[in-house]
Amino acid sequence: MDFEPPFQGACKSLLQNSPIIDKFPEVEECELPVIDLTDLDSDHRNRDKCMNEIAEAASQWGFFQVVNHGISPEVLNSIRDEQKKVFHQPFDKKIEQRFLNLSPISYRWGNPKATCLRQFSWSEAIHISMADIPSMNEQHKSLRSTIEAFVKNVSQLAESLAEILAQPLGVESSYFKDHCAPRTSFLRLNRYAPCPFSSQVFGLFAHTDSAFLTIVHQDQVGGLELFIDGRWIGVKPNPEALVVNIGDFFEALSNGVYKSIKHRVITNQKVERFSVAYFYCPSFDSVIQSRSTTEPAVFKSFTLREYKQQTERDVRELGEKVGLSRFLL
Repeated sequence: MDFEPPFQGACKSLLQNSPIIDKFPEVEECELPVIDLTDLDSDHRNRDKCMNEIAEAASQWGFFQVVNHGISPEVLNSIRDEQKKVFHQPFDKKIEQRFLNLSPISYRWGNPKATCLRQFSWSEAIHISMADIPSMNEQHKSLRSTIEAFVKNVSQLAESLAEILAQPLGVESSYFKDHCAPRTSFLRLNRYAPCPFSSQVFGLFAHTDSAFLTIVHQDQVGGLELFIDGRWIGVKPNPEALVVNIGDFFEALSNGVYKSIKHRVITNQKVERFSVAYFYCPSFDSVIQSRSTTEPAVFKSFTLREYKQQTERDVRELGEKVGLSRFLL
């Protein structure tokens, strides 16, 4: 199929140089905490209970699911359909420098910096800065309008959840409005292609997210796994829910109270998988400083610019991100 990236050729040498693995170990599948956000509009008692559930899930799991989140099934179905159409365009077109009239290198696939098989990702993605959305090609008007509808709702959800999580930390209520302007966040459309080496190659290798929060809409194929309490567990898809996870910046801001959990995506031999992720990010020069009224700071203060520069150095030299441990005091 002319829309498939040349995954097999790209990881050929990695496959040849890697030890033979019969299959990834079987993992237990679990259901993440599910939080009904309608309780936020309820009476004081139910609202406080819901807010506590959000903070508890962020500290114990680093991941949770939300239902009645305010994004309509029509918008979610539409963005999945639009994703499929755009990813099924010819590969030669997708790798054009200004594909969709987005910033250069918005379309990405595999991992050219991989030094071993476990660092390679059998997937493709389109990274879309919020600032780029208005300039998307007119011929992709349907994709653009669907993204705009999704972003309008998910950005409000991200800000609301961030403000709820900030309250127990003593962070001022205006913090996220001041540091996370709408244009600083970004969207990533993901497609995980069927993989003939699904026992050896990840759809997305293990990593943590950098953003304050990531909000994900995924299809029902499954494949998301989390590393919790020293073991990998699979996440059972919930068709009614969005998945929310804490990123490195919120772990740093919370002084380690909230957990940025390592996660990965397993490939499927027969079917493709789609997801869309919204990354709630600060501006490049916003200072992220650990907040705690009782404990000494765990992390050095840093900006997104400094964090990104360190991550780029690590990827260039090691083939993968090191993350928050670079900023421990």
